[in-house]
Amino acid sequence: MVGNMEQNHEMRELFHLFEMEEEVGENRFIIIQQISNRLSNAGQFHKLILFLTAYVEKNQNDPYNAYYLGIVAEAYSDLDAIPLAIHYYERILMNYPDLLVSGCSIHYRCLQEFVNLVENPRYKIEYYKELIARFSENIDPGITYYFLARTYEDVGEWEQAIQVYQKFLKYRDAEIPGFPNAHAKIREKVKFYYSGKEWTAENLQYLVSEIRGAIINRNPRKLLKYKARENFFTKSWSQQEADENAALVFDIGAFLHTSRVRADDKLDIDSNSGEAFLRTTRWSYRIPTWYLYFRKVDYKPDPEINGRWEWAGIYLGEKF
Repeated sequence: MVGNMEQNHEMRELFHLFEMEEEVGENRFIIIQQISNRLSNAGQFHKLILFLTAYVEKNQNDPYNAYYLGIVAEAYSDLDAIPLAIHYYERILMNYPDLLVSGCSIHYRCLQEFVNLVENPRYKIEYYKELIARFSENIDPGITYYFLARTYEDVGEWEQAIQVYQKFLKYRDAEIPGFPNAHAKIREKVKFYYSGKEWTAENLQYLVSEIRGAIINRNPRKLLKYKARENFFTKSWSQQEADENAALVFDIGAFLHTSRVRADDKLDIDSNSGEAFLRTTRWSYRIPTWYLYFRKVDYKPDPEINGRWEWAGIYLGEKF
């Protein structure tokens, strides 16, 4: 029983046809598909699962069994029985050859579901790699490389993650949901990974003290010692973070030499445990007020670098 009288009558007719169709093949496939659709639409997932699993068990030579078990996996997913859904998707991949239904690969569908359902990152890495190897024409390679690299990071395989991020960067049109600045951020991550990182300081207090001293003594060499060699920016407050062409390029040391710069005694009120701002004035540049921007280094590949501080950029002009 799946609904009203008319619906139940249709189901009885379908089961009658199912019993009459003794040979496996396309006709039986169409009938099973119709029965499955009606059970699914009626929310009768347990009946649907019982019907299909019993059928597959009794008809192990049916070439459409991978498709039927895919429906079972989807039904378990709808029931929020994720481990059972994963079990059936894995069973299809391990035990059944791929099958095209309405032009769609069953294995491709299973792999897509795997990367969404499976929590173990080691398994997810293999599923992403298989998607890339077998179904490169069906996927967005940029997005897939991005999430593969993220998963490598989850297991601490940093070199692999960076190598895959470099592949992601080749796909400039790839849009990562919820991460509009992905390319700019990943490019920074890759550059920092391969940099020397010698400009970083153990803590914020020491870094700011050294830079204040360089400003007071008008010592460009000391000032530039702490300027980040990679990903350093100079821009106005209004320029967007994603604007890769926003950063201005000029000789900071030369401006220090020709200016009588003053630095505030305290960090800006908007400073926090992860980033800080030091207001400086009297630069001989056309915009005399600069906010030196410091940030805590997030670099898990090396515990000795992770948590240090760097002078990462300059914001030109007064804050809005």
